[in-house]
Amino acid sequence: MSARVDRRTLLGLLGASGAAALPVGAAAQATAPVRFDHGVASGDPAADGAVIWTRASAEGDGDVPLRWVVSETESGPAVREGEIVARMLADRTAKVEVHGLGPGREYWYAFTAADGTRSPLGRFRTLPVGAVDDLVLAVASCQLFPGGYFNAFAQMARAERLDAVIHLGDYIYEYGDSGYGADIGRRLDRLPDPPHETLTLADYRRRHAQVKADPDMQAAHARAAFICVWDDHEVANDGWLHGAENHQGDGEGDWAGRKAVAMQAYFEWMPIRDPSPSRARDAIYRSFEFGDLATLAMLETRLLMRSEQLEFADEPGDANAYAQLTEALAGEARELIGDEQRGWLTKTLSASVGAGKPWQVIGNQVVMARIAGPDLEAGMGPDRYAELMAALPSGLDDRIAAAQAGYRAGVPFNLDSWDGYPAARERLYAAFRDAGSTPLVLAGDSHAGWANRLRDRDGEVVGLEAGCTAITSPSYGSVLPGIGALIEQANPDTDYCNQDAKGYTLLTLRRGSARADFVTVSTVASKAFETRIDASFEWHRGVEGLVWSKV
Repeated sequence: MSARVDRRTLLGLLGASGAAALPVGAAAQATAPVRFDHGVASGDPAADGAVIWTRASAEGDGDVPLRWVVSETESGPAVREGEIVARMLADRTAKVEVHGLGPGREYWYAFTAADGTRSPLGRFRTLPVGAVDDLVLAVASCQLFPGGYFNAFAQMARAERLDAVIHLGDYIYEYGDSGYGADIGRRLDRLPDPPHETLTLADYRRRHAQVKADPDMQAAHARAAFICVWDDHEVANDGWLHGAENHQGDGEGDWAGRKAVAMQAYFEWMPIRDPSPSRARDAIYRSFEFGDLATLAMLETRLLMRSEQLEFADEPGDANAYAQLTEALAGEARELIGDEQRGWLTKTLSASVGAGKPWQVIGNQVVMARIAGPDLEAGMGPDRYAELMAALPSGLDDRIAAAQAGYRAGVPFNLDSWDGYPAARERLYAAFRDAGSTPLVLAGDSHAGWANRLRDRDGEVVGLEAGCTAITSPSYGSVLPGIGALIEQANPDTDYCNQDAKGYTLLTLRRGSARADFVTVSTVASKAFETRIDASFEWHRGVEGLVWSKV
């Protein structure tokens, strides 16, 4: 990474670190009345507390002093309370790291402005300590605001039991009102704000504000603590260490500067602990301990160490190009998480195994399993395939034809996933073995539900994977309905692939089993919807290791 820091990057970094340093009273206060248009949120739970968050809206340019309280019931007395200032330097967001609470208990919290206006109530559960019978987690990702209504979050908010939400990224998308999903947003009057692609700090703040203003998003945040990582669209599509597919230096500025302001907005608007001054801001990998039952390790696979993605050949008939691509994919130097994060993960998993915890869960942005692309013509039949290709928009048919030629040549389904980094994946699998762990891996990004076995190059199963579908974002199923079944047919280690539905995954851990319920909503095009469990899988630790069965 270049050591040069330009003015745009410097301003972003100063803004990120300066918000907390300004003393109370150093800036003018905003004019009442105060509103809490973006609700409340909590995150990063610990055994003794959590992060609580809100954003104050008011007239004028000043700061907004707030008082916060945490109680054991909705209307009970405060067990912890204090003051915080929602500062203009932080876009009037306010975060508090609450400590001194009891483990494994549910708490309620709220903020109050000086004029007496009170925020909505939120609740979170602290991490348990000692013996734990079970754990219920929702797993979500990919919530394109123009892509539809957040019905999955509305359903999540109604859950009778929910210990935490694991969010695997793509909380916002950077595209403007002519970009991805905009045709849906235009029909639903859900076009992105700002209407152009996000590039500046103000742009990213407005995009986060739009998502947080959604009532279903607010309801889910108020229901349980979120444990979050970003993926690519929090900055730009297909991001990597030194750039992104959707970042052009001409007219879009310096990548390091864009990443800096995007991360600043993320840390302002998300209920996540601010990064340690001793670590890079994009090193957000961290772990959570759920008593004697499970360890959750959250990875960062996007901005910290990722090598640039490779792409399919432009010409479908160019066999030599596909051979070169396959050779390049196998390069040992291609990296996704790097030595430092992998070493941290090995220690984290080893400690969990050493403590006798039955479950090591890895929150990871992209699909980890080996996934071969389906042969659509063979699966559909020549006539139906020809009809499909003829009906596709111009340009999309060429891309699908190129992908089909690549799949036949042995190129995997998605080069932005771990399949685009096979040597790095083998290094990760070696870390699993070194730790003595056969983990359960969670994946987002793909807009599809998955149940996969993770198998190394020698054919040994080293873990299992449950991928969550999107909250709203369109998928391959949007243009190729039923493609999930063809992917299942092409991949013996894939027992479930739903590329059509939207929803989330509900993960229930017990000492002897883990269950994944793939919760789907009937529509994201209407606020009236129904919910069903599309499929359920249960994992058990048997004499031959970790196995699963469809319920």
